[in-house]
Amino acid sequence: MTVYSLAPGWPRLLSALGLDPQAVLRQAGLPADLLRSPGARIGAEDFFALWEAAETLYPGPDLAVALASAVSADHFDAAVFAGLASRDLAQAAERIAVYKRLIYPVTLDVRTDAGLRIALRPRTPFTPPTVLERFELLFWVAFARLATGARIRPVRITVPDPPDDQTAVADFLDGGVLTHGPPAVVFSPSDMRQPFDTAVHSDMWAHLEIDLRRRLRTLEQSATWTDRTHAALLTCLPAGRRTLADVAHHLATTPRTLQRRLEAENTSFQKVLAETRERLARAYLRRTPLSNTEIAFLIGYGELTSFHRALRQWTGQTPRGLRPA
Repeated sequence: MTVYSLAPGWPRLLSALGLDPQAVLRQAGLPADLLRSPGARIGAEDFFALWEAAETLYPGPDLAVALASAVSADHFDAAVFAGLASRDLAQAAERIAVYKRLIYPVTLDVRTDAGLRIALRPRTPFTPPTVLERFELLFWVAFARLATGARIRPVRITVPDPPDDQTAVADFLDGGVLTHGPPAVVFSPSDMRQPFDTAVHSDMWAHLEIDLRRRLRTLEQSATWTDRTHAALLTCLPAGRRTLADVAHHLATTPRTLQRRLEAENTSFQKVLAETRERLARAYLRRTPLSNTEIAFLIGYGELTSFHRALRQWTGQTPRGLRPA
């Protein structure tokens, strides 16, 4: 899906880290009441912008380390708490990977053939902010320590862009540092199988599993055809597929049926296409160094002038005006 729930503890966590939640929202260009809205849901682009804003305003040396250091059972979403009901870290990673999409626009690829390797893979056309990647990987170290009661240290953590100053990271990892590579954390076979001190009775897991599966079904069933069309376009547009027929095929329906379902939701394929292109254009301009020509191609425009004209119609600005200063 393309929208994600914000945990209700965000304001409290931001404040505990010395951040003003309202200032973070302003920096991210998000509504001032977003964090006060029960069950608030935002798209992946806005979710990433929230993390980037928090990092920009954070007064300390490393927000990812600060967040990982603050990990406790009190702050967990049910999907993560389910991990504490596991036998060991390997089982916890496999369980959490199934339900991760309830709370994050990131997929976990879990392998247990030679120790435990947890890799991050985005579910949108955009790479997560580096601070989010670092936290996601450091989180697993904090989680393993919390669950086992042992000072577990990973075999290695790789990220595409390691920070220059890793003093805070080294303190957290007991001398370890982040090295260059695809975003992933690796634990030894012995740490992977170390029993959890916090493992709970199987009845508790059964209860959690029922609730989490219900939430997944609700998420899937509540998706409108507008949401599904937008999600399909995120995949189709970069591949050069932008027609009603292309998207209908991707959604395993017919063009006529898709158009009828969109009309029932008071919209149209062309309107969803334009909205998706605008969202992609804003995100590419704000979050990537891609050239205007490359962005035009990725959102389905064969000519740069057509992209410029559409962008001015959507935003009243040129590409230069939407790029960060």
